[in-house]
Amino acid sequence: MNPDPVVLRWLLPSVIGAFAFGSISVADEAIEEIIVTADFRERSMLEIPSSVTVLDSSLIEQTAVQHFEELIGIVPNLNWSGDGNRARYLQIRGVGELEQYEGAPNPSVGFIIDDIDFSGIGSIATLFDLQQIEILRGPQGSRYGANALAGLVYVQSAEPTDEFSGTVRLGAGGDNALTAGMALGGPIAGQSLRYRLSAHHYRSDGFRENSYLRRSDTNGRDETTLRGKLLWESAGDWSVRLSTLFTDIDDGYDAFAIDNSLVMLSDKPGRDAQQSGGLSLKATWSGSDRVQFMSLTSAANSSMVFSFDADWGNDAAWAPVIYDYFSYSDRDRQTVSQEFRLSSAESGRIFGDTTDWLLGVYAMKLQDTLDTRNVGEYDDSFFSDALDSTYSGQFDALNAAVFGQLVTDIGESGQLGFGLRFENRSTDYNDSMGLALGPGESMVGGELSYRYFFSDSLLSFITASKGYKAGGFNLGEVPDESQRQYGDESLWNLEAGLKSTLMDGTLSMGGSVFYSRRKDQQVRTSLQLVPGDPASFVFFTDNAAQGTTRGFEAELRWVPSDTWEVYANAGLLDAEFSDYQTLQTGETGLSQLAGRAQPHAPPYMLAIGGTYRHDTGFFARLDLSARDSFYFDVSNNEKSDAYRLLNARIGFTGERWTAQLWARNAFDEHYAVRGFYFGNEPPLFPNRLYTRQGDPRQIGVTLDMEF
Repeated sequence: MNPDPVVLRWLLPSVIGAFAFGSISVADEAIEEIIVTADFRERSMLEIPSSVTVLDSSLIEQTAVQHFEELIGIVPNLNWSGDGNRARYLQIRGVGELEQYEGAPNPSVGFIIDDIDFSGIGSIATLFDLQQIEILRGPQGSRYGANALAGLVYVQSAEPTDEFSGTVRLGAGGDNALTAGMALGGPIAGQSLRYRLSAHHYRSDGFRENSYLRRSDTNGRDETTLRGKLLWESAGDWSVRLSTLFTDIDDGYDAFAIDNSLVMLSDKPGRDAQQSGGLSLKATWSGSDRVQFMSLTSAANSSMVFSFDADWGNDAAWAPVIYDYFSYSDRDRQTVSQEFRLSSAESGRIFGDTTDWLLGVYAMKLQDTLDTRNVGEYDDSFFSDALDSTYSGQFDALNAAVFGQLVTDIGESGQLGFGLRFENRSTDYNDSMGLALGPGESMVGGELSYRYFFSDSLLSFITASKGYKAGGFNLGEVPDESQRQYGDESLWNLEAGLKSTLMDGTLSMGGSVFYSRRKDQQVRTSLQLVPGDPASFVFFTDNAAQGTTRGFEAELRWVPSDTWEVYANAGLLDAEFSDYQTLQTGETGLSQLAGRAQPHAPPYMLAIGGTYRHDTGFFARLDLSARDSFYFDVSNNEKSDAYRLLNARIGFTGERWTAQLWARNAFDEHYAVRGFYFGNEPPLFPNRLYTRQGDPRQIGVTLDMEF
């Protein structure tokens, strides 16, 4: 599957040698200022009174190959659940979903691509032709409301350029990986109208061998992304940006093995596919020196298929027992949203020219339909069972919100910020089982912040914020009818930190400490109704009494010379349940979880790395990430092992081209990204831990050409 290890033995010493013996000189230029665009107002990252990580286009191209999941390791306190081929279920500071939702879409981590909301279905996050990715940690109650209890990932594709330009990317690698992409753009009519178009395709076998089917592509990846942008700017009054996106992610799903290896035995491999189309229209009017107006419209349509071989085996593997199950889900989701904002301009500040203000309204219409089928049979001569169940349901929701923000100068160096959002959600649900529900609720979130500028390059801040997440309901059978519905959840967060740029702007660093309390915490767990039937698990959500989280995050970036750049990121996390009880898999009683850590919340996450560049065009880069062990779920007390991943690359940059040789997971570390504890081996079905392994070592080459 991978090139001969001799290639790796040549690659790593070359990279390490470049780091060890490169000459050091004083840097001529400071680190470029980073602008955060996911906030109400575009501001420098130094000015944001909260913990934010921004991954720019240069870092993305130097660190990853294809998908956002490859960047997660370098972001403090960000994790993901490998319940699917690609990362779509994210956890920020231990808060986030672990698997596919049922009934009501209710994500804790927002995921937005070019102002189009894909929260909960972000497996389409491919990386070609991006401008930057912003990760906002902590509740975003006033800006994004119910879909950003834990935080937000905001993906921004490349902007149209003033002059015609383009790039072509070609690549190949282990796992039979092939990639090709092209992007181009420039002016259409003078400088007032500009465009950007890109197309990209990636395929690979998916790092699994199916020994029964004698195939290496049952977990394969086949991913196509098309993007388009049109930017029109009048003579100072209007700016209108139209962004479009189409993705076709047609990935296989054959990721779990009985022996927790990368060798599969399934006879009916599944799919993890998502086809999405969307657009956003952002119009900004700044024709007055007192007030500005913005309109943001978006729409998206996604069709998703998620299926899997539920017994993970075949007739020969289970003989003489007959044991054969398969699960299939087909989901369609449509969203339409509209937001209007009025905000103060330079001469429109109030309270004696001390306060900037902003007011806005928001509405989103969502429709989500789900069709599932579970089939199978079991016979061990003592017990037999046959399954053929179907289900269909439709969920409609209307979210409406009003929000506002005030930012007031306190003296010459301080600023006090206040934001508030009122949101109402009304729903309508019905399904083929006769279940008809229409829960609705009103929710309030916001933040109060104070920031103090010791100088133009040193900021301190303290922020108290509240986020919220709507309630919902459980489908099918539940342990008790009182658990059919669950209420909304809130998260209170207190955070304080420092941000600075030092050494003539060549050193950027920041750190924060935080403490969070989750009230009526929603926790999703499972119960196996029929022993021996892996498709009979009931997944249900219930409100926990409380959860607490405390931690620390720090990021450092240093450019000591024109040839060197280094970084170090760290996240420490103590996220635990308190006063909560839940049903455990295979038991009928209640089990206390109070005091136990929450799932997918590693106590530490570290990342260090750097780049060396020579005047000849040669460059080398190393990235090392590490994370501690974490609990896989709330239904068991099984944990992952701690692990470390090393990525490396070397290459040459010419006037209009770049060639790279890269290695991901260079030391071929074995690590788990998802785990289940249950019985899946007939006829006795002993409970044991089954894990999904992360991607092994992959080596490849990439060629970029500009024109």
